[in-house]
Amino acid sequence: MRSALALLAAAAPALAGVKEVWWNITYVENVNPDGLFYRTAIGINNTWPPPPLDVNATDSLLVHVTNSVSEVATIHHHGMFFNSTSWMDGALGVSQCGIPPGETFDYVVPINTSGQTGTYWWHAHAKGQYVNGLRAPLVLHPEQEKHSYDEEFTVVLGDWYHQEHSVLLKQFVNIANPGGAEPIPDAPIMYFAQNGTYLAPIAGTNPPGSSNFVGFNENATLPFQPGKTYRLRIINASAFSAFYFWIDGHDMRIIEADGIDTEEYPVDQIGISVAQRYSILVTARNDTNVTNWAIHADMDTTMFDTVPDTLNPNATASITYSSSAPLVDLGTVDTFLDLNDTSLVPLDVEPLPPATRQIELEFEFDTMADGTNHATINGVTYNSPLVPAVLSELTLGSNATVASAYGPQSIVLDHLEVFDIVLKNGDTGKHPFHLHGHKMQLAGRATDYTSDDPTLNPPINETQPNPMRRDTVMIPGGGSVTLRVVADNPGVWFFHCHIEWHLEVGLAVQFVEAPLIAQERNTMPQFVIDQCQTLGNPVSGNAAGHASTTDLSGLPLGPYLQNNGWHPKGIGAMFGCVLTATIGMLTVTWYAIGGHISEAEMEHEALQHEEAKARRGRLFGLIKKRS
Repeated sequence: MRSALALLAAAAPALAGVKEVWWNITYVENVNPDGLFYRTAIGINNTWPPPPLDVNATDSLLVHVTNSVSEVATIHHHGMFFNSTSWMDGALGVSQCGIPPGETFDYVVPINTSGQTGTYWWHAHAKGQYVNGLRAPLVLHPEQEKHSYDEEFTVVLGDWYHQEHSVLLKQFVNIANPGGAEPIPDAPIMYFAQNGTYLAPIAGTNPPGSSNFVGFNENATLPFQPGKTYRLRIINASAFSAFYFWIDGHDMRIIEADGIDTEEYPVDQIGISVAQRYSILVTARNDTNVTNWAIHADMDTTMFDTVPDTLNPNATASITYSSSAPLVDLGTVDTFLDLNDTSLVPLDVEPLPPATRQIELEFEFDTMADGTNHATINGVTYNSPLVPAVLSELTLGSNATVASAYGPQSIVLDHLEVFDIVLKNGDTGKHPFHLHGHKMQLAGRATDYTSDDPTLNPPINETQPNPMRRDTVMIPGGGSVTLRVVADNPGVWFFHCHIEWHLEVGLAVQFVEAPLIAQERNTMPQFVIDQCQTLGNPVSGNAAGHASTTDLSGLPLGPYLQNNGWHPKGIGAMFGCVLTATIGMLTVTWYAIGGHISEAEMEHEALQHEEAKARRGRLFGLIKKRS
């Protein structure tokens, strides 16, 4: 084991405690959470699902991760700030090169200095491994909760594929799929955790496969006691699907979103996109006639190009008051409602600071010149650099402030700069965007960013006393959101759509924050560099590994949008065609108006015409011969 104490001392000098875990990323055979298909998944220590984490906010988390699968791997603790240590963030190509097979990476998550509490999760951030199951809850407990409740549970929602990510990706990024239809999940799954352990199946049920120690869907239940109030921490750990969540016969009040405690907000159902989290309070019923009640998590199938007949998009679990009581299941609802998260009010007040910079990012999907469908932001698709951006930031010296050195889709920010991300969805679908290393204030939303109608595209209210903050925001088709962010975390931070298929086709940018200050605060462990070298990757210089701000030779770029406009050869050919046609038309017109002959010639031609007419008449007996 590397010097864990040295790592912790560098990241968090004043420690109250350490939560330390040893994880081995492994393949797990015969996983079957939906009861429909046995497959190989990626888990931890030969088990799936991977372990949930419960950590006190006064502690630091140290995760020793050994990679025992056949490709590079990373772990991203979603929503964690990693103050000035972005090389611990786990984003492949941005903050590290990846853990080579057989090697270990020690992730230090300095929770005790971040000021963060609430509901989070961790997942792979390389090679689509979280599609294959490498994902689990992370709950941070404060010393004193701001809301009162008797007990808590974590609700994990996910989409599940029967085929492995690599197979699905080849089908997705393919000239046979020019429209970019995403792989449709084979099933939704819902399961529960408490105190760092998953809840077992309902007594008497026998789920199939190697994950049968966990209750999924109809085999999963939450034990309630009458009159108690429960906190349910809901996490959407999907790769693609959003969900609508509700509980039959019970009221729900939102009290947290993405780690931000909020005033109570009553809802009938919650729309929760990929990577988002909500906590709700639910007060148990106190009926004399005891019944158990259904818990529903329905996929948002409007996001799918097609809904296969084999897909049941509705996951249903239950609340159990008595094992002998009947289950009340009121079925699906007629209308699904998307939550207006700008209506949520944080308990810790942070007024909207004035912004000094606006960064407009308009994204869409299109068929590229190579026949595949990719995402673009401002017309460019994202590719991972050869040198992780954090290593470029730390090795370029004064040139680290030059955005072009990091390759396309790189934005350099000044320290403590307040900037707006104006994110415009030029696509018809919904997209959840996540910013690493920060919380974002929801400064404003538009339902149609192209409109001049202020009811559809309202101006930003700069006097907001306490706008909602979160780390993952959903943008509907044709809409936009303005996100106000303070650049208070030197490092490099990914900003991307959290639908895994969309990240794979380039729906991302990277923010290079306060490069010169990041260099001053550099405490990067040597093993980060060593693992890049093991993989044969350059470890210094610009995105392509050169000591230059302009020479990006060798850097993967593209594919590029089809150029359906006027090329030079086409312009020349069309000009020739138009010129020829014009001359021809003028010639015809000239001849038609007689501009080419004299009056004598016209008279002679008229006499010839009359004689010819007379000859035709005599031939057919229509005109008599003159005497």
